[in-house]
Amino acid sequence: MQQLPPEKKALRCKWVYRMKYHLDGTIEPFKARLVILDNHQVEGINYTKTFAPIAKMVTVCTVLVVATTKAWELHQMGMHNAFLHGDLHEEVFMKMPPGFSASQSDMVCKLRKSLYKLKQAPRWWFSNFSIALKSFGFQQSYLDYSLFILHREDTQLVVLVYVDNLIITGNTPSAIKHFMLYLSTCFHMKDLGILKYFLGIEVDRNPTGIFLCQHKYALDIIFEAGLLGAKPAATPLE
Repeated sequence: MQQLPPEKKALRCKWVYRMKYHLDGTIEPFKARLVILDNHQVEGINYTKTFAPIAKMVTVCTVLVVATTKAWELHQMGMHNAFLHGDLHEEVFMKMPPGFSASQSDMVCKLRKSLYKLKQAPRWWFSNFSIALKSFGFQQSYLDYSLFILHREDTQLVVLVYVDNLIITGNTPSAIKHFMLYLSTCFHMKDLGILKYFLGIEVDRNPTGIFLCQHKYALDIIFEAGLLGAKPAATPLE
């Protein structure tokens, strides 16, 4: 904590509470996040560039096709508090979080790490993540920056990034396991097992190939619209 420098403005923040669910509908964790109110950020003052690692759907389908054709394993990993891994390069001040108080009213927090909803948070965490992958030997695709490929002797690995979720596949299960252990030493990762659900798409693999559907995603939209109990009609009316 420090006093707010002259001609500087401190961003407001708030606590956000939410619940995350498993595929079967059971509650996974209860989450509480400290979130910056980014609508008060000014470009050139407390942020410069923005970037979010979002894989293209064409790239996702291509990776799934390659993995299916070559009978590669498909694994999924998630990152705990991904945006908190970014080191800030800009000077950002934040007001005291709700529930905390300081001896002086003009005391603020100078952020060294990024927080959720900061406009530059995705860019800086992805920068750190890219450095970790390149140190392992991956090369970043110029056609889709969220795609990383490794070729090392007889080993081939492919990593696809969507914000804080990863699809990992390759021709050697031991190499995949070794890479996942490496990631866990660099970041706070969680192993989500065999790929089952990604970007609202359910992935069901069988000996003949991969079946994709959006049944759960469609049900979630219908539930949010309050139409889960609605009856279908052959001819929709107003």
